[in-house]
Amino acid sequence: MRTNIELDDTLVEEAFRLTNVRTKKELLHLALQELIRSQKKKNLLDLAGKIEFYDDYDPKALRTNRHAAD
Repeated sequence: MRTNIELDDTLVEEAFRLTNVRTKKELLHLALQELIRSQKKKNLLDLAGKIEFYDDYDPKALRTNRHAAD
């Protein structure tokens, strides 16, 4: 998608110093990927303490069963 935007030169220069990217396009793609990753992680953290497991829930047994099916 082609979009024209005005970027803060100071922020762009700092972002270039902190990353290994060479173009503004790469920089924006990286920034969007990091934003999405960060938001997904935040959404998972919002669930902390809100999931109730069955009393007999055994995560180790679940992993053993999953590997046995491979």
